[in-house]
Amino acid sequence: MQPEKLAHFKQILLSELQGHTDHVRDDQAAALELTDDDVKDTVDMSQMDVNKEMALRLGDRESKMLADIDQALLRIQEGSYGLCARCGKPIDERRLEALPTARYDAACQALIESANGENAHASL
Repeated sequence: MQPEKLAHFKQILLSELQGHTDHVRDDQAAALELTDDDVKDTVDMSQMDVNKEMALRLGDRESKMLADIDQALLRIQEGSYGLCARCGKPIDERRLEALPTARYDAACQALIESANGENAHASL
């Protein structure tokens, strides 16, 4: 991949990294701020537990996105960004624009998903 394209994708990834880092921090802070001080009954307690669990799950999802972004940045540094991790062929730049953390080209992603029993269409 051309150096200018790599710089373009690196900038996208760094921007996403900052956004997801902020979300993780905010989600985790929100989960910790939920206190039991105003809880009146078991229904309130149950709702509080659901809210905490949901905030923590959102934080987990954001943390996974951070890991994917870190891996993509590492691939840029190593020189393997934009190459399918399965077959080694270049990943279409339109796919990388849609999903800069993509590790597989569309064909390999479809094979992986069908082997895992997921939708047979390639995901972004």
